[in-house]
Amino acid sequence: MAEVLALVEARLRSALGEPDARASITFLGTDRIEVLRFTEGDVVRYATLGMSERPMSDPTAVVADPLRGPRAELVLSVRAGLADTDKVLRPLAVLAASPQVEGLVVAPGASLDTGEPLWPGAPFTSVLVAEPGGLVEDLELDEPMEPVRFLPLLPMTPNEAAWKRVHGAAALQERWLSRGTDLRDPLRSAVLLD
Repeated sequence: MAEVLALVEARLRSALGEPDARASITFLGTDRIEVLRFTEGDVVRYATLGMSERPMSDPTAVVADPLRGPRAELVLSVRAGLADTDKVLRPLAVLAASPQVEGLVVAPGASLDTGEPLWPGAPFTSVLVAEPGGLVEDLELDEPMEPVRFLPLLPMTPNEAAWKRVHGAAALQERWLSRGTDLRDPLRSAVLLD
């Protein structure tokens, strides 16, 4: 499956340019997860590489299919220079390993919780998984493999995450949009929730 990761990295490079840093983390019993950093102007993007090596499988399935099933990588975009966001590498790798570790299928609309701030001083401990296809196009693979989807992550404060559980992902995104929330601001406060 190394060829899948080579194709994924090529797609990331074609969409985001050359990475200016990369780190790899291996958790006991999982494949290696890399996080690549891309800087463009005042925006820094972190993309996982390794999550898509195997398809995500239904945790209730008796046997995981080695070819069929959704595949994804995670992409987080933040404004550069406002916080020590490079410390997000480990939390991102943990989220990317969650399908292998917890049997989780990561899809748009889901909340992923790290249990700790995404970086030092961050008001965010979780992220909302947004719809793919905007920043990095899906990567088609040979049948019967499903395409690799590049899922944007939107940092959420604990209050926003609780509000999202009650009202849903679409309502939270609409609230952010209507209030003009800068989701790339690594120091932003929670959107007004009433």
